[in-house]
Amino acid sequence: MVRNVAGLLPELEEEDFYLLSGVEQGMRFSEWVQREKLPKFSSLTEEEVDYRLERCLKRGLVEKKTIQYEGYTLQFEGYDILALRALVEQDTISEFGSPLGVGKESDVYEVRSYKPLALKYHREGYTNFREVHKERDYTSDNDHVSWMYTARKAAEREHGILEELYPDVSVPRPIGQNRHAIVMEKMDGVELSQTRLEDEQILGVLDLLVSEIARAYEHGYVHADMSEYNVFVSEDGIKIFDWPQAVPTDHENASEFLRRDLTNIIGYFRRKYPQHIPDDIESDDVAESIAANSFETVTDTV
Repeated sequence: MVRNVAGLLPELEEEDFYLLSGVEQGMRFSEWVQREKLPKFSSLTEEEVDYRLERCLKRGLVEKKTIQYEGYTLQFEGYDILALRALVEQDTISEFGSPLGVGKESDVYEVRSYKPLALKYHREGYTNFREVHKERDYTSDNDHVSWMYTARKAAEREHGILEELYPDVSVPRPIGQNRHAIVMEKMDGVELSQTRLEDEQILGVLDLLVSEIARAYEHGYVHADMSEYNVFVSEDGIKIFDWPQAVPTDHENASEFLRRDLTNIIGYFRRKYPQHIPDDIESDDVAESIAANSFETVTDTV
């Protein structure tokens, strides 16, 4: 888990951010930025660069290597604090709270502005960069790609998709984005995987969920990673989150991803509530009705 750096904000000075931004700029060309190039990238003197490097190294914001040449790279904590400071300066957030969720490809924290919000740091590529670079469309056309670029593109992509889907599709309201960080509304309710629905709710929630998948399809997107772990259920309905891997409906594999999403969701309900999900409900049939813009309810496909 990447360390929470919110507490470091009051400790850092303007020149520290010049240095961090300089390393960030240099990483556009190489994973490790040569020490001799940092004055140019950061607009700091040689002496100031040395002093700021020492401060940032001490706080775990950058990493140093001396094999072949003296070079520096941002730690994810350094990238986090650059994004966090920008969001604070933009008045997008004003307070930082507790963790809401930690996953393989993101960390989510509660933050505040005019109301409670959620701050999501994308972590794609941090531990498995080569695999992510190979599989994700938003990095596959770039020869020089770092974990930093991968995470930023994931955040930009997810924020853009949320802006296109909200409010017509039940997704978190997007508030702001900087680098690899997204600010969105904090979701109420409980993750579907942790919810035990009452008998009379089961088919209704499944219908509601598949209806949102259909509505997203009408707006041009397939989630492509649907499961019980990225749906929140509350008294007001459901919300579907985690959209960075979504594909447009004209993607060559969109139909396959749609069927897989529906297989995952219907299969989950069938496993958890076997007495309530008719055997005649098939993901292929539901997918065909969604693609034909004829979907009304899951039970229509029986």
